[in-house]
Amino acid sequence: MLNGKTIVLGISGGIAAYKAAALCSKLVQAGANVRVIMTESATKFIAPLTLQTLSRHPVYIDTFDEFNAAVVSHIDLADSADLVIIAPATANIIAKMANGLADDMLSTTLLAATAQVLVAPAMNVHMYAHPAVEHNMALLAERGVRFIEPGTGQLACGYVGKGRLAEPEDIVFAVKNWFAKNQELKGKRVLVTAGGTVERLDPVRYLTNDSSGKMGFAIAEAAANRGADVTLIAARTTADSVAGIRVIHVETAEEMLQAVLSRYEETDIVIKAAAVADYRPVVRAASKMKKNDGRLIIELERTTDILQTLGERKKGQFLVGFAAETEQVEHYAMDKLNRKNCDLVVANDVSKEGAGFNVDTNIVKVFGQEGLVEEMPLLQKREVADRLLTLIAQRITHPAKEADE
Repeated sequence: MLNGKTIVLGISGGIAAYKAAALCSKLVQAGANVRVIMTESATKFIAPLTLQTLSRHPVYIDTFDEFNAAVVSHIDLADSADLVIIAPATANIIAKMANGLADDMLSTTLLAATAQVLVAPAMNVHMYAHPAVEHNMALLAERGVRFIEPGTGQLACGYVGKGRLAEPEDIVFAVKNWFAKNQELKGKRVLVTAGGTVERLDPVRYLTNDSSGKMGFAIAEAAANRGADVTLIAARTTADSVAGIRVIHVETAEEMLQAVLSRYEETDIVIKAAAVADYRPVVRAASKMKKNDGRLIIELERTTDILQTLGERKKGQFLVGFAAETEQVEHYAMDKLNRKNCDLVVANDVSKEGAGFNVDTNIVKVFGQEGLVEEMPLLQKREVADRLLTLIAQRITHPAKEADE
């Protein structure tokens, strides 16, 4: 699985740096081309010659040490990487990553890297639990950095607790798992909707909702990370754009309907994460409505139910709907799944703290024809999206197994 893959291994200055030798060796044995960058502090714990011998490549330490005059080393390393691993990752390098500092070879290369970054923290238990470290890791997670959980046990400082570097075997497993996921949806065309639609009353006023689009954007990114050809149809949103994903901007429910239907026939997976207006004004004023002394009565009409329309026209597509509820979540989710011919419905109680609109976290339950499939606690929306795409990939790959269960 790792044959032909270039992995940049960053080693920062903690006692666990000695484990990086075993990690480097196992990655090379698995077929990877490993390029090692060490911080000055890391060289105090393990000799660069060890990593050079194991990787069969020069070890980079100083930004100004250029081994090949034809390239700029930190840019060449960043561009060549299929994956970047930081192991061990100290509190210091994590802080540098979070704040965009570039004062040595490793941090400079990280700023230039566009590949996925896996971080394996290792530090004292109190350092790992410090609010600054937790904040930095949360910030990096929001940017798409993946973390390999440290172990719990006897630490070099004498404490017993969480902070021990994951074992090299576990890190290699995480690497292989990432590359496997990266191909799960290769060749599949995925359509994702995101954001809240806008229904205008006049040129300056409109009806909408609190959806930020963050969940839909996270899903689109997770699908692209698995090799899918992704199209994102986005209404009003505050989410950051995702590189490499085709985005179609719409405003109204009708515009979103037409954008989805025009691509539905050629799509394999549709994930409807957008918050689409159920009603729109019957009359849209051509100019700004002026206030008067009486009441303003606005007549509304139903918009076309996009999810139901897709369910009625489904010809082999895998269809996923979302249900934002405030009560009886399971009842309404299963009702939506059956009425709208969905394969999965992702439901959340938006009245719960951390699960509503305009936040970076979510608490969801995923339902299939058999009932509750997976219940996710409070997680970053990126993690929710990752788990959801894993479920979808499993069901597409093994439909007969899922049906038997």
